[in-house]
Amino acid sequence: MTNQKTAHIVSHTHWDREWYLPYEKHHVRLVQLVDALLDKLDSSTAFRSFYLDGQTIILEDYLQVRPENKERLERHIRDGRILIGPWYILQDAFLTSGEANVRNMQIGHQDALKYGEPSKIGYFPDTFGLVGQTPQLMLQSGIKNAFFGRGVKPTGFNNTVSDGGYESSFSELIWEGPDGSRILGILFANWYSNGNEVPVDEAAAREFWDRKLADAEKYASTGELLFMNGCDHQPLQLDLPEAIATAQALYPEVEFIHSNFPDYLDALNAELEQGERELSSVTGELRSQRTDGWGTLVNTASARVYLKQMNQKGQTLLEKVAEPLASIAGLAGKDYPHHLFTYAWKTLMQNHPHDSICGCSVDEVHREMVTRFDKSRHVAESIIEDSARFIAESVDTSIFGGSAEDAQAVPFVAMNTTGWSRTGTVSIELDAARLYLREGYGLEETARRMREFDISGRVLLDDSGKALAFTMEDLGLEFGYDLPDDKFRQPFMCRRVKLTFEAEDVPALGLRAYAWAAQQGAAPAESSLFNGEHVLENPAIRVEIGGDGSFSLQHKVTGAVYRDLGIYENTGDIGNEYMYRQPDGGIPLTTKGLKAAITVLEDTPYRASVEIKHAWEIPASADAALKKEQLALVYYPERKAQRSSDTVTLELRTVLSLERGGKGVHIESAINNAAKDHRVRMLFPTDIQTSVHYADSMFEIAKRDNEPAAEWQNPSNTQHQQAFVDVSGTEAGMTVANLGLNEYEVLRDGRNTIAVTLLRSVGELGDWGWFPTPEAQCLGEHTAQLMLIPHAGDGVASGAYAGAYQFQAPWTVFQTGVHTGTLASGYTPLAWKGAEAAFSSMKMNEITGDLLLRWYNMSGSQTQLDVQPGLPHEYLYKTGILEERTSPLPDSRDARQLLELGPCEIVTVGIHLQP
Repeated sequence: MTNQKTAHIVSHTHWDREWYLPYEKHHVRLVQLVDALLDKLDSSTAFRSFYLDGQTIILEDYLQVRPENKERLERHIRDGRILIGPWYILQDAFLTSGEANVRNMQIGHQDALKYGEPSKIGYFPDTFGLVGQTPQLMLQSGIKNAFFGRGVKPTGFNNTVSDGGYESSFSELIWEGPDGSRILGILFANWYSNGNEVPVDEAAAREFWDRKLADAEKYASTGELLFMNGCDHQPLQLDLPEAIATAQALYPEVEFIHSNFPDYLDALNAELEQGERELSSVTGELRSQRTDGWGTLVNTASARVYLKQMNQKGQTLLEKVAEPLASIAGLAGKDYPHHLFTYAWKTLMQNHPHDSICGCSVDEVHREMVTRFDKSRHVAESIIEDSARFIAESVDTSIFGGSAEDAQAVPFVAMNTTGWSRTGTVSIELDAARLYLREGYGLEETARRMREFDISGRVLLDDSGKALAFTMEDLGLEFGYDLPDDKFRQPFMCRRVKLTFEAEDVPALGLRAYAWAAQQGAAPAESSLFNGEHVLENPAIRVEIGGDGSFSLQHKVTGAVYRDLGIYENTGDIGNEYMYRQPDGGIPLTTKGLKAAITVLEDTPYRASVEIKHAWEIPASADAALKKEQLALVYYPERKAQRSSDTVTLELRTVLSLERGGKGVHIESAINNAAKDHRVRMLFPTDIQTSVHYADSMFEIAKRDNEPAAEWQNPSNTQHQQAFVDVSGTEAGMTVANLGLNEYEVLRDGRNTIAVTLLRSVGELGDWGWFPTPEAQCLGEHTAQLMLIPHAGDGVASGAYAGAYQFQAPWTVFQTGVHTGTLASGYTPLAWKGAEAAFSSMKMNEITGDLLLRWYNMSGSQTQLDVQPGLPHEYLYKTGILEERTSPLPDSRDARQLLELGPCEIVTVGIHLQP
């Protein structure tokens, strides 16, 4: 390493699209910034380049207002003076799905290529921690680095720098993922504003650079020193060339250059290759665990839980329902709607930046997010409906039309878009009969005919002609309409019914046909899953509900019994949208011992459900001291506020359901929240003695310690999850799955209790000022969904994790007619095997037209994936997350392909279809 020092000054702005101001107010400032940037680049070659924050959506946002400047923008991008990409937006990694992150990278690259080349920079300047699979995802994107600001000491909350206990010796480090992928990590040890507002004046510049050079040298492993000239919504420093000239004159021993990330990386790698200093290696997740725990921002996982739930639904509908259905329909001859998917994904991802999905912005921001969630979901639902209709019309249902009695048969198709064979309770609303208004009977006569339509004496048949147990709810007379492709809308009146039954063994990524038919024959014998007044039991599980609504669960396979499940916990919260803070000395309230009203809701051969109601008196809010402390900007760990002595009633409604073939217990929790400044969790004691647990993260089952690091001082040790959290021993385990409940804690209570946050209510944004957020109190009705899945100690081998992933995705069921078709009941386009593999996605590639499928290895060991395409194809190939077509795999024209998966490997398989 030479003694020469180089100060690389990189111009940038970190652009939160929305945060302490609503989107459009930040948008106006963005337009002003880019206007100034283009003018500066046009007029000065000394101002070399500008990094546009790693997110191509900035281009869309700017050109929406300034379309006349597109040519100027393109020219500077092509000339390498404005660096763009690789992302579409800067997302929060823990609160967005693996597939959402893949689409983010894909769309960012696609958009960047319209202007020039995407920057191969793994850019995470202010992401609130980073998932362990980031190195693998970067390498699969052709990126060998990651620039980040949080997750590893020495950077902490409020951009303060630690003085000891570093996880890395330098600001440069080697980051290794669970699969062994290794990339160069660049920690913004002095934050991404350490070169901000460089003085031109000599005296000010000397004071500035004496301090800044020393700060950078404190952490740098080489003489290549990185200075970030910009910060959050920072305007352009127009006199930077003059400021650099001043610095060069003052410090001739240092080379000052207006640099960019590629040039900095080239210089840094050249120095590192000399190997005079060994970089530290950091492995796996970067979650700021070597800190006092007060500034990790982890509780953004529970701020405005309703946003996380809407996001889970939106992501799931796109990646786990719409894309697979559109692929199956595409294989059957329908055009794949790439344009609609791009629009829906972009609209959804506009809610994924860290200050958006984390729920840590002002109320106006999150109101607009709700609209975006709705817009994206509406597009996804339209794709699902169109695809499902095409598929259902392609299924051969003529088996249900063999006699005069069958003329009234109403077929429908159940579609399983998960990666595993599925059995479960399904509901569908059917039109038993329709009468279109065009037929001229008049409204009164049309309504009468439909009201009097005979719906009695019918059975539910599967594709073998077997009668199934089902229940029917008569929904009566309803209005509907068709929107044909070739004529005006067609309104009708119909007689509608709702059927509920158990769909059994519907193949993975496949379908099965059923019919509601007027056919003679004995109905299946009635049975019940109740084995006592408040005891639910199937072949795998026994659930007994106590008088306070808590319940015990016996796993018959292992004999393990879990007790005191489903108790609610309530504590005060005097923190903010970023961090939870329980008042000093606060004792959690629980529903243990609180008498509940318990009612049987459903008693059918395929499902049993019990309703549990509580009326719970809890403190109405924090006391008056909290508002005073908020206005005085008292740092939340130092607050002294307590809970109010006034109380309100928290109304709780819990529904426990057990299905005949179910491996777990479904929980629906409805909370009518009338309180402020508090948190509600549901508790699941496991009584399993273990020091570690497992949580679903992005393409990874992350193994985490129950005890935090020695530096941790925060009494709370809440953490992020996606689909589930699991506590397992050698012979028994409990997986708690959820829908959009991203925060949990494994309590240090001697029972290894899994606590899942259902609701958190706070009244301020927090961070650098006083920003009241009354809507973050989340008053009113809130509903949460969970699933408890006991197993024999290995969540992968037992199928518990696969069950938790299936829990995320709804069934798709679609009515059709009696007709022939090209698809048989039981159809699936491919089969696959691999006990350790988790299925992630099936979609079609817009450029190649190939079918793309993705799995990841849930285990830390080598495993095999057996893929058996059941469709005409030229060959299979293995590719990365950018899904570029590569060379054929050996023997991949055969009907079976065996793939070796490395530990924790993410594998994407392309199927080049026959024309």
